[in-house]
Amino acid sequence: MNSKNVLVECIPNFSEGRRPRVIKALHDAIIEVKGLKLLDYSSDQDHNRCVFTFMGNPRAVKKAVLVAADIAIGKIDMEKHSGAHPRIGAIDVIPIVPICNISIEECVELAKDIGKSLANKYNLPIYLYEAAATRPERVNLADIRKGNYEGLKTEIHLPERYPDFGPAEMHPTAGATVVGARNPLIAFNVNLGTSDLAIAKQIARRVRNKNGGLRYVKAMGVMLQEKKIAQVSMNLTDFTRTPIYAVMEMIKMEARRYGVSVVGSEIIGLLPQQAILDTAAYYLQLPEIEPIQILENYMLE
Repeated sequence: MNSKNVLVECIPNFSEGRRPRVIKALHDAIIEVKGLKLLDYSSDQDHNRCVFTFMGNPRAVKKAVLVAADIAIGKIDMEKHSGAHPRIGAIDVIPIVPICNISIEECVELAKDIGKSLANKYNLPIYLYEAAATRPERVNLADIRKGNYEGLKTEIHLPERYPDFGPAEMHPTAGATVVGARNPLIAFNVNLGTSDLAIAKQIARRVRNKNGGLRYVKAMGVMLQEKKIAQVSMNLTDFTRTPIYAVMEMIKMEARRYGVSVVGSEIIGLLPQQAILDTAAYYLQLPEIEPIQILENYMLE
């Protein structure tokens, strides 16, 4: 693969959101890699998770993953980990996204290369998902994560749960990792004015595609202990077909059934500008709005 003028995005999720020194170590390791640009990073204590978004040529992206893996595997112990977000490992999931002059098929090959390198270097079990999945039941990340770290630890020796690379045995502290290639998605969370987790779970069930809800929505209910509120945590896998405003309106409608309100929302990582424009057009009742109308999109020569 010729990396010249090729750009891929990588969004590794690490099972650490409570120790600033570890998060900083991950940050510092990533930004030192040449040919790479760190676009965004965030952490959450309730989810006990941090997410980095960076972009670069395939070689730089692979190097950044490996240097960050050194930090994560050395400092994160899954035997001591707890948090609201599903997870199976210290480096929980590594999505690879095509951005410029690269196909999804080439991103699959990059994902496999990264997976093999992690398995060989750290004796780490690796699962492939989304476009890189080797079997239909592994396309969906949630299916691979079934049972979380604790459940996979007891079932990884079963043939149906063998990893794609590495041993059929959890790493003693780092667990397992999922790597794959996919198109851009939006991580969108909605906070509810209640501490009743059961309500968030019921709303998530109604909104997610798996249970007959919105086609391109994956959702779960989680508790934000620090804020003492329940949250509907989601991935929107195709905002052009299931836009943010449609998700928000359905959650508002479902929340009213339980006598609660929406008190806020958040975007984790980055999202396409068009997703915001579509939402603005809906709520402002604009017939249409174009990127050219955004002042900051004008660059002076």
